[in-house]
Parts: sequence; structure tokens; C-alpha cells
Amino acid sequence: MSTSTAPATTIPPEQSAAEAWVAGFIQGWRAPAGPERFAAHFREMLAPDVRLIQPQLPTVTGRRGFEEQFVRPLFALIPDVRGEVERWAARGETLYIELTLSGTLGGRPVSWRVCDRVTLRDGLAIERESYFDPGPLIAAVIRAPRAWAPFLRLRMSGLANHLRTRRKP
Repeated sequence: MSTSTAPATTIPPEQSAAEAWVAGFIQGWRAPAGPERFAAHFREMLAPDVRLIQPQLPTVTGRRGFEEQFVRPLFALIPDVRGEVERWAARGETLYIELTLSGTLGGRPVSWRVCDRVTLRDGLAIERESYFDPGPLIAAVIRAPRAWAPFLRLRMSGLANHLRTRRKP
């Protein structure tokens, strides 16, 4: 009687790093427990000098920038924000992650589709560029007067950060 065994498959090191990073990304977005826990979860996944690029806001740099200019304003605008990863792919150390973000903005439900391109180095994100149509989010803000103040604070903090970083040599 002959037996056959399937050949062992090996995962390339960059693929296992990508899979580990995406698993952490999924866990972090699935049910964040507020801005502090969300920031703490992602802090260990980001390089100290990470660059975050997204529509409607200036580029954010560093872990502190991530917390102060992305996480806090996002949770002020949408306190129950969460994300569901639809699919992802990796090519070397570059990840493409499609997800749907949703939550409550000004007392009304809101959701929008996003695609993040994440570049890894040594298992940490060194850059994240987010691609999405900001129209549904802006329309939701316009329809919810309670969201106007948090949205304006988000925009003003982004503008202030942009002006500060432009002045640096």
C-alpha cells in the first residue's frame, strides 16, 4: 500500500509578516474600545516615524501624530467607529486592505468603503495611504448638526499641523 503526502508549503517570511500585521489590523478595527485602547493597540504596529496619508487631511507623521491627529479626532467625530476587513492582498512588504468603516456620526449611522495601502519594514508599518471617497462622510456631517463642531475641530487641527510642519526646516 502506498501513501502519498502533500508537499509541505512554506510561507515566505514577508508573507507571514504581512499575515500577522493584517491579523492585528483586523483585531484593532473590529471592536475598538475607545480612542486610548485603539491607539495602544496600533502603537506597537507602527514605526516611530510612520507616515499616514488620507483624503481631506494633511499627512500625519509619527506615533504621537497618529494618536493626536488621527485617533482622537476620529473618535470625537464617530465615537463608536469600527471596521470590517473585506479582503486584503500583499506584494512583498506592501499590503492592500479593503474595509468598510462604520459608526454613528451626530446620532446617525454612517459607513464608507476604504482601501489602505500599507508599507511594512521589519513587521511595522512605515506608511499608510488611505483611499476613499470622502463624499459620504461629508454628506453625513452636513446632515448632522451635532457633528459640525467635532468635524471643524478635526479640520482645524489638521490645518494647524500642516502649518507647523511647513515651517520646520
